[in-house]
Amino acid sequence: MTTIRQRRVGKGTEAAEDQPSEETNVKPDGKIPPDPPGGKLWNILSITVGGIVAISLGLLTSVYVATLHENDLWFSNIKEVEREISFRTECGLYYSYYKQMIQAASIQQGLHGLVYDNKTESVRTINILERMNVYQEVFLSILYRILPIQQYLEPVYFYIYTLFGLQAVYVIALYVTSWLLSGTWLSGLLAACWYITNRVDTTRVEFTIPLRENWALPFFAVQIAAITYLLRSHLQPAQQRLTLMAVFIATFLFSLTWQFNQFMMLIQALALFILDCLDMLPTAKVTWLYIIQISGLLLVCVLQFFNSMILGSLVISFNISVLIARTIQKNLKTGGLFNRLGKLILHVLLVLSLTLLINKFIKKILNLESDEHIFKFLKAKFGFGATRDFDAKLYLCEEAFGLLPLNTFSRLSSTLLFYAYGFVLFLLTVAAVIVAFRNLSGSNQAQLKEKMEEYTVTLKPDAAYSLAHTVLFGCLALSTMRMKYLWTSHMCVFASFGLCSAEVWKLLLRCLHLYTSQRTQVIKYSIPIITLLYISFKFWPGIMDELSELREFYDPDTVELMNWIKSNTPSTAVFAGSMQLLAGVKLCTGRTLTNHPHYEDKNLRERTKQIYQIYAKRSPGEVHGILRSFGTDYVILEDSICYERRHSRGCRLRDLLDVANGHIMDGLGENEPDLKPAVYPRFCEEIKKNLPSYTMHFTRVFQNKTFHVYKLAKHK
Repeated sequence: MTTIRQRRVGKGTEAAEDQPSEETNVKPDGKIPPDPPGGKLWNILSITVGGIVAISLGLLTSVYVATLHENDLWFSNIKEVEREISFRTECGLYYSYYKQMIQAASIQQGLHGLVYDNKTESVRTINILERMNVYQEVFLSILYRILPIQQYLEPVYFYIYTLFGLQAVYVIALYVTSWLLSGTWLSGLLAACWYITNRVDTTRVEFTIPLRENWALPFFAVQIAAITYLLRSHLQPAQQRLTLMAVFIATFLFSLTWQFNQFMMLIQALALFILDCLDMLPTAKVTWLYIIQISGLLLVCVLQFFNSMILGSLVISFNISVLIARTIQKNLKTGGLFNRLGKLILHVLLVLSLTLLINKFIKKILNLESDEHIFKFLKAKFGFGATRDFDAKLYLCEEAFGLLPLNTFSRLSSTLLFYAYGFVLFLLTVAAVIVAFRNLSGSNQAQLKEKMEEYTVTLKPDAAYSLAHTVLFGCLALSTMRMKYLWTSHMCVFASFGLCSAEVWKLLLRCLHLYTSQRTQVIKYSIPIITLLYISFKFWPGIMDELSELREFYDPDTVELMNWIKSNTPSTAVFAGSMQLLAGVKLCTGRTLTNHPHYEDKNLRERTKQIYQIYAKRSPGEVHGILRSFGTDYVILEDSICYERRHSRGCRLRDLLDVANGHIMDGLGENEPDLKPAVYPRFCEEIKKNLPSYTMHFTRVFQNKTFHVYKLAKHK
């Protein structure tokens, strides 16, 4: 069991885009008047100062998380095997491919080893570049090999410093997004400070460095910043083309680096679809964003050797369906309220029907079943029937895939983030509902000329998109804790934008009949500054204490196991065990695995369920036969799984296996009526008794307080 111990001392609408009169700085003829010389100079100074602050905050964040990582593990002092063990579960698997590329005789041989890999899954040759999102490891390893830095920087530091450097990109992108929405870089400063002070809920990069989301989320934040700029009115054609290119590049990099890209893109596409239907975004730009999503995913599909999971994704089917449905219903945005609502309902039904038909057709043609476990999980999670499916239950029983804990909100409230977020969300949601109703009712804009200022903020497409984005990703975070990092980072942007936005305060003050231009300006700057001062005084001492706390990586049992494997087993040996542990075995020893944590393949899921029979109630002969069918030479049993107490009854791994096998679970409690007592005792417990029926198949060759390694007999 890996632990951290204290270190020892001494070591808007489509119309909105076409109506320039809604912009306060636009002439009646639609042209933007030039700024006076003093105003232009002030703008240059403001942009310069804001840019310097953004870059400084980004770099400080990188140094901050890097220091936390060093302080937690004493990374610079521990052995190489300990550094590698610190990359837990799938993190170790991903890093192993970077290490493999670094150690290869040449770049060509390294790539060949990934495309024709026979060490990740025994008795199978798989294409790692097709199955997993590891192009970032490939690129980084090639960069390390060709740059003259080998004698100055170890490969592991080049890797982790790159990830910490991406945190700078992440923070700068959040800063810029908030700045674009509010018009002041003070908003970006507040967003960045909230991101840092809420680090526990906004990132986990310092202890899960190679995780795919740590690569992908900075690019996603860049994409959001580019979309925010794209949705501004009065962009010049050259500006729009450059922004579309930036959106495409960011979308492509995000999709390339994370296997869950399609689900995030689907939520984003839904946000665009809803706003387009409500006439709150320019349709032409929304169309471009749909096309960019499809193009980015298809390019990733090509690079991943035509990965069928991408082709069968719901987001591609949905985007194609929207484009087809829009072509069929060309007059969707005309008519009165009930006419529009009727056409809108038909449009939604048409899009959903086409999405399901296209998706089912693609999956039928490609015989695609790789993502079925996700839909089983979602079906069970949202109460559409109980399930005994092993894979679905494996997800359901993990805390990371459960509901967002309530203590998250108390932590976010301590920095005032959640209060500010709720305030801004309420105001903009109410205003957006009013504007959506007005748009659908087809009211004459001239009739609302006197009240137009009241709705300015909600008519701005970038603010409308930010609202839809935060609501949909908030729903995702509330339902699945692991996805909270997509929401909380944007929460910082959204809350800071609202507090620094003149339009938001104008809307509130008008509702309270207190509006004056001077009062709006005072509140716009004073509230964020007071908030920043509060955050600084309350959290600066805690951050300093955190940075001064020195701890040390400590996992002697796993270190002993890895050293034993390297010294006492042949390099061609095949190991079976838990997914999480085997990822470390591959990274630290280079031995061949039977299974691993990258769970996005149906055959691998079935194989893992079979391997896990070592923790079920099966006969020694059956377990031996299963393991040998995958070429296993050694099996590693973990007491922490065999005698698991972390999960409650019904969610322990042994319980999931018992139910899947039709056996009654251990311990006091109810069992479903059709479950029967097992004929054999639990394998992982009984094998330790060295009974003849077990020793004829398995010989114990290593043990410590945590692990037991058995060598399999080669007889048939």
